[in-house]
Amino acid sequence: MQKIRVGMIGAGFAADFHTQAFREVRGIDVEIVAVTSQNERSRTEFAAKHDVPKVYGDLSDLLAEAEVDVVDLCVPTYVHAEYIAQAAQAGKHVIVEKPLTGYCGEVGQDDGELIGDTVPKARMMEWVLDQCRYIEMELQHSGVKLMYAENWVYAPALQKARRLIEGGCGPVMRMVAEESHSGSHASYAKYWRLAGGGSLLRTGSHPVGGVLYLKQIEGIARDRKPIRPKSVVAEVGRLMKMPSYDRSESALTGDLADCESWGSALITFEDGSVAQVTSSDVVLGGIYNFVQLFCSRGRIECNMNPNNQVMVYGPDEQSFGDVYIAEKLSSRAGWNYASPDEHWASGYPQEIQDFAECVAHDREPLSGWTLARDVMAVIYAAYVSADEGRRIEVPLD
Repeated sequence: MQKIRVGMIGAGFAADFHTQAFREVRGIDVEIVAVTSQNERSRTEFAAKHDVPKVYGDLSDLLAEAEVDVVDLCVPTYVHAEYIAQAAQAGKHVIVEKPLTGYCGEVGQDDGELIGDTVPKARMMEWVLDQCRYIEMELQHSGVKLMYAENWVYAPALQKARRLIEGGCGPVMRMVAEESHSGSHASYAKYWRLAGGGSLLRTGSHPVGGVLYLKQIEGIARDRKPIRPKSVVAEVGRLMKMPSYDRSESALTGDLADCESWGSALITFEDGSVAQVTSSDVVLGGIYNFVQLFCSRGRIECNMNPNNQVMVYGPDEQSFGDVYIAEKLSSRAGWNYASPDEHWASGYPQEIQDFAECVAHDREPLSGWTLARDVMAVIYAAYVSADEGRRIEVPLD
């Protein structure tokens, strides 16, 4: 049994569930041997909680001293490109959480500038595409794998849709997809400079990745060539800036400075099909994840969250003690959807299993470079569309 040594970069929410998924990998011996985080306390506590033997102050020290095969980047968007390049230059395979990168400011800009308010979105798109070229160059030069942690690709519901498409339900003519909830876990999500965008990037990258993946699969199954996005029309909104919105009376958790809290994009593909994608930080009641596919010979509906396998009613917050019900519930009282295995339904164990097999057996992941890069192109084209009020061609290559 081959052993894969992992360096965990980051020690927060995403690092926790990635660690849980690594422990569920079958047929391959995987060990998280080192961790680093910008916060000394969080990296020390993470190492103690997960029995990680080595703790480092920064990525450079970890790459120089720890014997690792792959690094798992569970860190804020603004350091993704830099860390991918460092890992690639050190010859380490890379797992990177979504999104791949983002516009997070340039040399010479004031660190306190609210760039979401001041920088034209066309400039942002140009800069992000340059970042993608830089990342791709480093990956090609080093020969390491980039594994894009888009869990929607691995969600059992989406993989069932993939098999149904490959089975012959006719062309996928229209898709509707959404991920929404009541606000981000991450404190850095408040600022464009740290997050690279608002809801459309941070949350919308999931449904965008999902629909792009399904069209790739359809094209490969029928013509051995992926169907890729062609153009996008979009709108975004800062719904928490509405005059009638009162933060003190709200059950929402987000507090965004210069980022949008809602976005919707209409993506047209090379074959003329369309996808309507929505993301939002103003949806209460838990995570809201779904994809609907309208095909010439069938219809497919994928309800990742919530689903009604287990429904519970509690007259008060303490009806079920400390037992976990579902992510981002605003209240445990009343009726709720209690997910039997939320991580499995979201695709996290399947995602990490695929990545471990890719490293062990030297193959490409289901979710890799092309998908990661296309998601960036679509979302930043959407930002330009919303900014300029027109259809934008998706800059693919």
